[in-house]
Amino acid sequence: MNSLVSYDNAVKTIKTAILQGQYEAAKDVNRVQLVLYFAIGKYLSQHTRNRSWGEGALAAISEQLRKELPGLRGFSETQMKDMRRFYEAWEILDINSTVATVELLTTDNEIDIFHTMQVSNVAEFPVEDFFKVPFTHHSIIIGGTKDVQERYYYIHRIAEEHLGIRKLRQLIKEDAYKSQGYMPSNFARTINDPIEARRAVEMFKDEYLLDFINVEEIGQRESIDVDERVVEQKIVQNIKNFIMTFGRDFAFIGNQYHLEIYGVEQFPDLLFFNRELNAMVVVELKLGEFKTSYLGQLFGYLQILDDHVRKPHENPSIGIVLCQTANHSYAQYAVRDYTKPMGVATYKTLDDMPEKLRKALPDVNKMIEILKKKG
Repeated sequence: MNSLVSYDNAVKTIKTAILQGQYEAAKDVNRVQLVLYFAIGKYLSQHTRNRSWGEGALAAISEQLRKELPGLRGFSETQMKDMRRFYEAWEILDINSTVATVELLTTDNEIDIFHTMQVSNVAEFPVEDFFKVPFTHHSIIIGGTKDVQERYYYIHRIAEEHLGIRKLRQLIKEDAYKSQGYMPSNFARTINDPIEARRAVEMFKDEYLLDFINVEEIGQRESIDVDERVVEQKIVQNIKNFIMTFGRDFAFIGNQYHLEIYGVEQFPDLLFFNRELNAMVVVELKLGEFKTSYLGQLFGYLQILDDHVRKPHENPSIGIVLCQTANHSYAQYAVRDYTKPMGVATYKTLDDMPEKLRKALPDVNKMIEILKKKG
């Protein structure tokens, strides 16, 4: 048995070394490819932007390259345009020598890509991450972003999370860069895995639109009249649709979900399960401005859920306070030292919307009357 255990350890050790070696080899290949494409992109840029080459030059060059190098891939007219765009997007690397880059000696007859690599001390540039990102990903980033800081963001995400092309395009389409970290939360402190923490941050917006809701009825827990129950059901229905529109993989569990501990009953407003986060999500609706007491109430819900409802394979539950207004800086300060993942978001109602848009939506009171008659 001991020998089998030692063999298992040996296999694991060797396997880890092999995978690390393959990863390092792949990184070197990617680094050389980026350097090559950067150099060729510079060469193409210099000769096409000043019109020293005629129209259709890239197509002609691509065709001739394929003839002289049978089996050559990656040098179509479109791909060479991407190389040119890659160089032009990162031209600062060549002009100012601000990062690990090649001292390119380009003439009509030479592209020297193996001269010298120099690393300067310019702050913020993600040197290591930059060379981990495949060229296709770089091209997508350049085509879908507007400034350098935004490019840095997606480069870091790819290097950290090993994102595929499909996921990268989705993030850019959803404008993940601009929405990052807007909602006051303690996710970075309370979720140990940085990738999971980032996913949680990006799953929720800082503000939601709750139209067709009579906000005066929200939060009046003691009131049990018909109107309150009708409005609550409309909230449930439309909150679910709304959050699913802005998030991913939400499944609705219930409203006024019954929790009990030591004979004390608790009833969170809305309870979801998110498949991507693999966690339950409590959404607590509140009238008016954010109050720190809401976090204490939410913390209690999360304790009970994690101790008595959460399954062993699930991640810790997440709580969101959804109120009408909040001072973001104050909310961030208030939530930071809680040990359960929590955030504070705001919502707008029909009354907060521009008059033109408000008129285009159905009247809340009329909807309630119709529902009463159907009941």
